[in-house]
Amino acid sequence: MTKAPISLQELRRRIYRKAKSDKTHRFWGLFVHIAKTETLLEAYRQAKRNEGAPGIDGQTFADIEAEGLAEFLASLRDDLQTGRYQPHPNRRVEIPKDNGKVRVLQIPCIRDRVVQGALKLILEAVFEADFCPNSYGFRPKRSPHRALAEVRRSVLRRMFTVIDVDLTRYFDNIQHSVLLEKIARRIQDPQVLHLVKQIIKVGGNLGVPQGGPFSPLAANIYLNEVDWYFEAIRRKTAEGSFEAVNYHRFADDIVITVSGHSSKRGWAERALQRLQEQLEPLGVGLNREKTQVVDTLRGEAFGFLGFDLRRVPKRDGTGYFILMTPKKKARKAIKAKIRDLIRHGGATPAKVLVARINAALAGWANYFRVGNSNRAFSEVRDYLEMKVRTLLTRRKRRRKRSVGWRRWSNEYLYGVLGLFWDWKIHPLPGAGAYS
Repeated sequence: MTKAPISLQELRRRIYRKAKSDKTHRFWGLFVHIAKTETLLEAYRQAKRNEGAPGIDGQTFADIEAEGLAEFLASLRDDLQTGRYQPHPNRRVEIPKDNGKVRVLQIPCIRDRVVQGALKLILEAVFEADFCPNSYGFRPKRSPHRALAEVRRSVLRRMFTVIDVDLTRYFDNIQHSVLLEKIARRIQDPQVLHLVKQIIKVGGNLGVPQGGPFSPLAANIYLNEVDWYFEAIRRKTAEGSFEAVNYHRFADDIVITVSGHSSKRGWAERALQRLQEQLEPLGVGLNREKTQVVDTLRGEAFGFLGFDLRRVPKRDGTGYFILMTPKKKARKAIKAKIRDLIRHGGATPAKVLVARINAALAGWANYFRVGNSNRAFSEVRDYLEMKVRTLLTRRKRRRKRSVGWRRWSNEYLYGVLGLFWDWKIHPLPGAGAYS
């Protein structure tokens, strides 16, 4: 009697349960699931949802679907099953930083994004069972807002000393041999290990390329033992319902909170030393210029995931709360985006241009609408209105009709042009709300 094939969702569920129940089990026979049409199709759908620019071959999603998606997936499946698959070189994109340096993204071709996505779909089910609860980045049912809620909770629970950690070029310094050894502890399928090696070697002999679907999973696997090391410290230093040390990581962004009690003096420095000791064998270093120890009792602020966080007293004098405001860098970035869209808009109709601006603003506002963002939102909204009004006035003057600012009322900007208006602030849920 032939068994009915199981769905990808059910397969992932079974893999996860096995990995969760047996921490020593090494999986084999996974490659066949990576190369299945169903897995490749789901990886394609995810890649398309994430959009992204074409790779070095210039092929777009529209090109693939015009030629036939089924044929594309069948060809990719055959290449994987026969061992002919070879990833193309990544397209390098340099993104300027505020300090004058650049962040390098490596954009894979769509076919390679699909393969990486299929690999991630299967391996994620294995390693998600192993990951530590204090890791939040690029994981199912986790988010930056959950990480922020946990950090806020820690500071409000008497952990007043905060270590704001900055890692030096984390993704660029991941050692391939160490990563492969960590993956091999759970995977004994040689085809899967070979595929992982192919993907990470495309960017060179060191590091994993930022921009591919597999890189975030690889980055989490690489630091998982460090995460568990600090989870053990948290449990060991707990006093009743309060922890003395807590650790929070989102990708390469780490915050360690330490009790501010006088009996714990020097613990922050020791925690930082322990972190450095754990990172050193991995080839990962601390950026000493940006890594800092912050005393929130003195009102000092620290940064995490685009926000500045500061412990401040409540107005009624009944206690304290954590003030969360978007970083200056984040505000500058969205204003620069608005400016660039308008500058390069050319003769684009105002409504079309406003729709493009709205698309950029919606994502930014949805992320930063938690916490205490009213002032930042007012700053961005005022800037937006000014730039749009200036554009409209300039266009009218080209037609020899000089008009004043009164012509472009809020009713016109929001009612006629449909300018983004949803600046409502939502409170950041408590950490317990994410359980």
